[in-house]
Amino acid sequence: MKDEYSKTAEMTRALIYCRVSSTKQRVEGSGLESQEQRCRAYAEDKGYAVEAVFPDDVSGGGDFMNRPGMVALLSFLDAQRGKPYVVIFDDLKRFARDTEFHLKLRREFATRGATIECLNFKIEDTPEGKFIETVIAAQGELEREQNRRQVVQKMKARVENGFWVFRAPVGYRYKNAPSGGGKVLVPDDVLAPIVRDALEGYATGHFASQAEVQRFLERCPHFPKDLKDGRLRAMTVTRLLKKAVYAGYVEAPKWNVSLRKGQHEGLISFETHQRILDTLDGKKRRPAARKDFNEDFPLRVFVLCDCCGNAMTAAWSKGKYKHYAYYRCETRGCEAKSKSVPKAKLEEGFAEIMKSLQPAKGLFALAKAMLRDAWDMRLSIAQGDKDALREQLLDAERQIEGLLDRIVDTKNASVIAAYETRIEKLEREKIVLAERLEKSVPSRGQLESCIEHTLRFLSNPWKLYEKGDQVTRQTVLRLAFSEPLRYDLNGLYGTPEFSFPFKYLAGISGSKSEMVLLERIELSTSPLPRECSTSELQQRRGGVLAAKV
Repeated sequence: MKDEYSKTAEMTRALIYCRVSSTKQRVEGSGLESQEQRCRAYAEDKGYAVEAVFPDDVSGGGDFMNRPGMVALLSFLDAQRGKPYVVIFDDLKRFARDTEFHLKLRREFATRGATIECLNFKIEDTPEGKFIETVIAAQGELEREQNRRQVVQKMKARVENGFWVFRAPVGYRYKNAPSGGGKVLVPDDVLAPIVRDALEGYATGHFASQAEVQRFLERCPHFPKDLKDGRLRAMTVTRLLKKAVYAGYVEAPKWNVSLRKGQHEGLISFETHQRILDTLDGKKRRPAARKDFNEDFPLRVFVLCDCCGNAMTAAWSKGKYKHYAYYRCETRGCEAKSKSVPKAKLEEGFAEIMKSLQPAKGLFALAKAMLRDAWDMRLSIAQGDKDALREQLLDAERQIEGLLDRIVDTKNASVIAAYETRIEKLEREKIVLAERLEKSVPSRGQLESCIEHTLRFLSNPWKLYEKGDQVTRQTVLRLAFSEPLRYDLNGLYGTPEFSFPFKYLAGISGSKSEMVLLERIELSTSPLPRECSTSELQQRRGGVLAAKV
């Protein structure tokens, strides 16, 4: 056994390096295993003792320091200073497909006392051998650059045809196109609704800031997170809001591919996408979101102190045995400053106000009829809007043609750049106008769904608020009240300012109303209204109209 150990110690130590260009090749192919097998057979034939194998599944773009396996190999040699090693490669192209990095890597091995051997090329330390080795390295670099150019050309051509060729954005996944010709983006069943809610919520103002969008996405368990603690980076939210791919469009500025209609289904309209960009650029101001917003205090921003008119804050206070929740005003100089109101008391009073918003059942038929009338009026207005949109679209096209003529006539680079910027803006406006033109006249089928959602909200806003999440509660508050509520020192709410639907329905339910026969409505010669008796109403119940007397 001692002789066997001595024999092993006298054998040349060897290391094997294997590399494929991508993880897909490693998973779906057998490139690494076959390379290792060939290198081990070579080492056995040479009488080398293989101590370690270092695999890589990244190309590194020519730079060996971008390959984890190569970095690990060099670190291993650093830890074994003074011991000679032979590094075995399957092919010289696996060493470095870049002339500069090939020579640099050769020096790195030489300084560590290691030599390299290749199965497909005999490396010789002669002028002729170095020349041939350099030529082969340059050939590898040429092939790599040619392959890269070919891939970029193919990807650019697909983008020009409306296909997304990059990593699938969150909310989408790739699927083979039905007619062949590669893969196309399709909405993900789980993530697409989450992304749509985030984008539309920011565009409509339900999310007042990117911070609120970030908190919404962080609360969604299925949305992929950046950090280990379950949070997202602010830049992730910004990039998500800016992506035109979610509107069904593609672009590739680095390849000079302008914005164009994509071959995939958009999660939002392009008009919504443009509203998001305008908000991000500061063209539409938004109130700053509270960084300390807490779901434990849903009324913190909404309820105002009646003494000073400023929003009440809220927090948990530590008692002797447990924590207590309070609302309070912290405005300097206010009479009610630092006077705590128990959370339960303030929110119970709010609940009573919300419960009072439930209209009588008899008013729903009237509300539905009002909604139908409003819908018909909207259709007639939409027809006029359609003609105006068509004229605006033609005007934008005329402006673009005029700017193109100016570009041809000018030679000033800065002026040309300004014209191109203006043309790009007009092209975006054209997309928005075309989208509006297509949707300017709503289909009749949308009426029932709109009425259903509206009546569900009008029937019991308290139920929606009580069982909803943070976003739903904030939405209910914005829709039910036209002004924030005021809370005074006596523990009472001021007169609430309800939004138009509730105010109007409350006015109808609180007034004296009788039924007037359609046949008895006549043009009167008297300035005073004519009353209709109740007995007349009881005689005929068909064809009636509600009217205030």
